[in-house]
Amino acid sequence: MYRYSEFDEAFVRNRVAQFRAQVARRIDGSLTEDEFKPLRLMNGLYLQLHAYMLRVAIPYGTLNGAQMRQLAMIADRWDKGYGHFTTRQNIQFNWPALRDVPDMLDALADVGMHAIQTSGNTIRNVTADHFAGAAEDEVMDPRPVAELIRQWSTDHPEFQFLPRKFKVAVTGSPMDRAVTAAHDIGLRLVAGESGVGVKVLVGGGLGRTPMIGKVLKSFVPLPDLLPYLEAVVAVYNLLGRRDNKYKARIKITVHETGIEEIRRLVEEEFAARKPLFKGADQRMLAEITAQFAPPAFNAEGSGDYETWRQADPVFRAFTDTNVARHRHPDYAILTVSLKAHGATPGDATSDQMRVLAELAERYAHDELRISHEQNVILPHLPKRHLKAVHEALSAAGLAVANVGLASDIIACPGMDYCALATARSIPVAQELATRFEAMRIEHEIGPLKIKISGCINACGHHHVGHIGILGLDRAGVESYQITLGGDSGPDAVIGERTGPGFAYDQIVPAIERILLAYLDLREGPEETFLDAYRRVGLGPFKSALYEDAEARADAA
Repeated sequence: MYRYSEFDEAFVRNRVAQFRAQVARRIDGSLTEDEFKPLRLMNGLYLQLHAYMLRVAIPYGTLNGAQMRQLAMIADRWDKGYGHFTTRQNIQFNWPALRDVPDMLDALADVGMHAIQTSGNTIRNVTADHFAGAAEDEVMDPRPVAELIRQWSTDHPEFQFLPRKFKVAVTGSPMDRAVTAAHDIGLRLVAGESGVGVKVLVGGGLGRTPMIGKVLKSFVPLPDLLPYLEAVVAVYNLLGRRDNKYKARIKITVHETGIEEIRRLVEEEFAARKPLFKGADQRMLAEITAQFAPPAFNAEGSGDYETWRQADPVFRAFTDTNVARHRHPDYAILTVSLKAHGATPGDATSDQMRVLAELAERYAHDELRISHEQNVILPHLPKRHLKAVHEALSAAGLAVANVGLASDIIACPGMDYCALATARSIPVAQELATRFEAMRIEHEIGPLKIKISGCINACGHHHVGHIGILGLDRAGVESYQITLGGDSGPDAVIGERTGPGFAYDQIVPAIERILLAYLDLREGPEETFLDAYRRVGLGPFKSALYEDAEARADAA
């Protein structure tokens, strides 16, 4: 993984010192809140409903044990003993005191971390496939490309005041575990006749106007990537609307201008900018790539892994859901669920963070990943250690066997924390997960992605959930809209709205009716919810949602 250079270290320390002085001026009244706001946002500090919130970047979701341990220390010393992992592979601390934030940033710098560009109208934290470097299906580890983009975009003088925030995701797998089609720019590494290149998607995004990204160019040679990206962002910077924040994202620019005209303008800009890149970016990429060399995998066999699976049904259920195939036959990719039934999705206590750090250091080549699905991954875990890891996770309350199932819910913080939210998300997720556990139907249902947002900004990715839930305010009352059939994979699609929304006390029974309808409609256990929906369409599910509810009301 990438290690800070002397330049990185000096740059981050200077930013912390600068912000420390700004915080002091805010506290003594020299700066008003309005004057302080753009300065704090440049350093990842938000003002939420009840307190400040610090959003820390975890570039492309990669951490080592020391970094996770430091996050735990920060949670204990300056917050309330936990952190919240987000859909952008960041971590948020929800309760810091303003006076402590510079010390938190210094502590992050001690382990090569920061909060720069986790907010504001600039290029945000670059995300990537959480199985990167471990998955057997990838063309190339996308993290060196993501790190190159991070370095290029950090404090880029031309792109610090874009029309709106700008998000980039990179994947090296055709499975697209990075949701590239829902980003301002999505990059898919692909194999071409001349070597590895990049398929570039542009204009994706969720929120108020959800759109799936369009292919801007099917193959950009890797040496041309940075000048091509710079051309794309430069065109957006010029054309993007600044008169209306709701129409300022690049998806609106692409929609209003047309993809063909955008392509023409980008090619024109690329031709002008490419000669300015004289090879320094490729030397940087080579140096970065060397730091992402895979660990020395131990070919010592899988030990008693299969024997343990056969003998212990609890362990077998855990590995059935939480283990994915690794590129090395003696290894596994283990996803640790942060979705215990009834818990807050994405939250981890400081003790749990320390357990994860210990397991990574002791068993898994000192690597951890954060997924956009708000879970933690041990990407390089020898199978012979899985039993010991499972026992340690069980003791820490982290051995939930539900990855990819109904209770593995993505949920934004909602109205419990966020000043923009119009409805609660966390309690809905908690009640749904608790209900699924009581019904004992998760494993019967099989693969299912439920995603919940507490407002139209869609931080919970509800538009691309197999079942999406959007909480809104209707005349002071929470109302929850349901969408069905969304998908965040390589053929991403926006879900279809079912109809009128449901009150807070109606939303869990409504989701239950959808799932029971699916069990009745499917052609067999092998037909997933999404496959069944695509086969039968919205109609049968809509009937189950509304007509069944009316029939029950009439009967009562």
